[in-house]
Amino acid sequence: MKKFIPYILGLLLLGALVALFITRKNDQARQLDQRVTLRRQDKLPYATYVAFNNLGHLFPAAKVNVTRKEPGFWDSVSAYSPKQAFIAITERFTADEAEMKQLISFAKAGNDVFISARYISSKADDLLGCGSNSFDLSYIQSVAREEEEVKFSLHTPPFHDTVQYQYPGRTFYSYFTRVDSATTQVLGHDEAGRPDFIRLRTGEGNFYVHLEPLAFSNFFLLHEQNIGYYEKALSVISPEVETIIWDEYYLYKKSEYDNNQKKKGWLSVLMNMKNAAGDHPFRAAFWLLAALLVLYVLMEMRRRQRYIPVIRKPKNDSLDFVKTIGRLYYGKGDHRNLCRKMAAYFLEHIRSKYKLATGVLNEDFVKLLHFKSGVGEQDIAEIITFIKHLEQAAGVSDKQLAAFHKQLESFYQKA
Repeated sequence: MKKFIPYILGLLLLGALVALFITRKNDQARQLDQRVTLRRQDKLPYATYVAFNNLGHLFPAAKVNVTRKEPGFWDSVSAYSPKQAFIAITERFTADEAEMKQLISFAKAGNDVFISARYISSKADDLLGCGSNSFDLSYIQSVAREEEEVKFSLHTPPFHDTVQYQYPGRTFYSYFTRVDSATTQVLGHDEAGRPDFIRLRTGEGNFYVHLEPLAFSNFFLLHEQNIGYYEKALSVISPEVETIIWDEYYLYKKSEYDNNQKKKGWLSVLMNMKNAAGDHPFRAAFWLLAALLVLYVLMEMRRRQRYIPVIRKPKNDSLDFVKTIGRLYYGKGDHRNLCRKMAAYFLEHIRSKYKLATGVLNEDFVKLLHFKSGVGEQDIAEIITFIKHLEQAAGVSDKQLAAFHKQLESFYQKA
């Protein structure tokens, strides 16, 4: 029975995933994707794919550059050249004082800055001399009933007519609570008649602030004739513009508000996912799988541990090998050859341990070896004298071999 438990768990998990996929697919078929990304590459309802790809139709002679760098640090774009436009469509325009000064200097050089965001930072409000009602809201207001529609309007000047545009989607309900009429021109209002689109002159250029970025979303622009709102709103930018900077820096920039918000992980999202009946199928499948895994682990804990064989320590046969070789030479009676092998091993030992050259065996060598090893000079001199004698000796007797061996052993013990 135990061997079938993994297969049973696998089938249950597969069934839960299939049920979750079918339920999710049915929910998506009935519901509109409410995610607000405002990204140019997304084709979701609340993204800016249509707005970005229609820039070429509005400004056919302009080159469009996409950047995620802060103002003033754009690639291949000079912040001090005229006939340029900066467009940022984002949920939160969190510019600090240094970034605002860069954008204002950019506009003064004869360029246009177009900002569309539901939240404007306090530094931007102060430098532009206006005030907005987006006090760092953490929620999005949406239309309660399907028959209600969000409405926006553009007014003269500079537009030749006053037309209302509407769609059955979401809105941020952001508007300006205060504008300086001496320096600010109101270009648009929301349904309640509150200003949501303004223009400020600075130097040779213009600074436009728009508080409803969802008016540039795919859902809004593709609804009926709302593309006209997009064309008219961006017509305030000079038609002679040669370079358009489509900004994504503020789309991905994190503010203190974002850092303080509790991030929802993928597991919590899946655990709270509901089907059409209001149930939580993934949550039920997850806890069922967890219970089965615990049961499987408890049952497998009963198995016996495999026998671990005793591994014996490897035996060191080096000493036996040396003794065998020594007996071989001694048995053959070739004492001179055996002494030469012992002398060669001795000199190699001196080279490796004391780092002394053994090419010249003289009194200086004896003194250096005595200094490094601590063995008496007389003992070392006797060993060196016998090693030199081996080169010319015709043979070595048993007594000489025994005496040489005794001298070497004495050196190894004293060193």
